[in-house]
This record gives sequence, structure tokens and C-alpha cells, in this order.
Amino acid sequence: MLEKGIVLLLEDNPKILDLNRRVLEREGVTVLTAKTVGEARERVKIAIPDVAVLDIVLPDGSGLDFLVELREICDAPALFLTAKADRADLLAGLTAGGNDYIIKPYDIDEFRARVMGFIRLMDSVKSGRKPPVSISSLLSEKELSVALCAAEGMSNKDIAEKVYLSESRVKTCLSGVYRKLGVAGKKDKRTLLTEILNA
Repeated sequence: MLEKGIVLLLEDNPKILDLNRRVLEREGVTVLTAKTVGEARERVKIAIPDVAVLDIVLPDGSGLDFLVELREICDAPALFLTAKADRADLLAGLTAGGNDYIIKPYDIDEFRARVMGFIRLMDSVKSGRKPPVSISSLLSEKELSVALCAAEGMSNKDIAEKVYLSESRVKTCLSGVYRKLGVAGKKDKRTLLTEILNA
């Protein structure tokens, strides 16, 4: 079981960084803080995070680009916390591999709940227990339909016919499901998916 988890906070605003750190530490979370992409690179050398909270606009780069680097070493769920509120920015964040997107100004209790939800999910995935957070709250209706079909052992072609999507769209959808459930990069993704959904 995770010991409350490790969260990486990448945020260049000192007040926001300190607030988020204090809120998560009160939950027993180990928090790694960074104000720049360079600092974040150094933090992940110390410990691999279970969850990453990333700002997008940073003094020495972008949280989007850093997530690409982070994905090379781990599959930690990533939550973007940013003032960039355009739909195009949100889509860019999710396309880059983000699992969630919160726009500043934000509700601190909602922030805490989302981060802790991801920590509990990662704990469940790693231990094989049923996730304490609702899968349906993490996946869209279409993703849930595709995930359930995959958990039944259906091929991408069969899933495509059942849910009226192209095979390439099914593949993309499954990639999103694996990422949101924290099993992207694992060898037995379908087996883990089946265990999560049938637990």
C-alpha cells in the first residue's frame, strides 16, 4: 500500500505552491515542490511521484513538455492546474497525457479531493483492490463502454462494431482509459483493466 503517496507540485507562484503543499501534507502526502521545469527534473531523480500537479506556463518551459518527459519514466496521473482557460488549452493538456485539468482560480477542497482520488486510485491499481473512487467519475460514457467491452475480452474490431467507432478511435479511447486508470505502459494492461472493472 502506498504511504499516502508522493505528489510532485510544479508551480511557479510561491503562494499557490505553499498552499497546495500545506493542504496535501495535512493529508499525510509526501510533497515534492518545484518552481521550474529544471527543478522538477531534479525532484523526480529523488523520488518517482504517484501523482503530478503541473502548471503549464513556467519560467523555463512548459508543464506540457515536462509531462512528456515524465511519461518516459512513470505513468503517474497528471493534473494540470493552470490559468489557461481556453478549450484549446484544456484539449492540449489532455492530449499531452494529462488526466485532469483545473483552471485557476480554483476551489482548494476540490483540488485536494481530486489529488487524493488519484492517490487512492493508484494505490488500488498497485495493490489489485477495487478502486475506492468511482470509475465512472474518471471515464467518459464512451470510454466506459469501450473499457467494459475490452474487459470482456473483445477485440478492437468487435468493440468498434458494438460502440459505433472506428478501430483507430477505439485504440485511442483505450489509450486514454489506460492513462486515466494508471495502467499505461504496463505489459498486461487488459488484464489489469479487467481486474479494476470487475473488482
